[in-house]
Amino acid sequence: MRNRADLHNILLDILGDGSRHVYFQPPESLKIEYPCIIYERRDIDNQHANNEVYLQPVVYSVTVIDADPDSEIVKRMSKFPTANFIRHYNSEQLNHDIFEIYY
Repeated sequence: MRNRADLHNILLDILGDGSRHVYFQPPESLKIEYPCIIYERRDIDNQHANNEVYLQPVVYSVTVIDADPDSEIVKRMSKFPTANFIRHYNSEQLNHDIFEIYY
């Protein structure tokens, strides 16, 4: 069974370089180090058959934040099997690339 801890480890691998800067719903008081990946649960996509829920993938919003506008992390994240690129924006000289993934 898939769980968030497994997803967290996958995101650590995507971030690479032995970095531990992957955060799940970080509190505003946390000092975030960059580059990083921040993710949060956005939805649960119940799929039905025979009047029952047979599959419940969780939908996560995943944001890659990096000073590098051509970040390799974004390229690796885009290869995640269920990743959908949502949008990009720049704030405080950091690039934010948002993906939606089902896990």
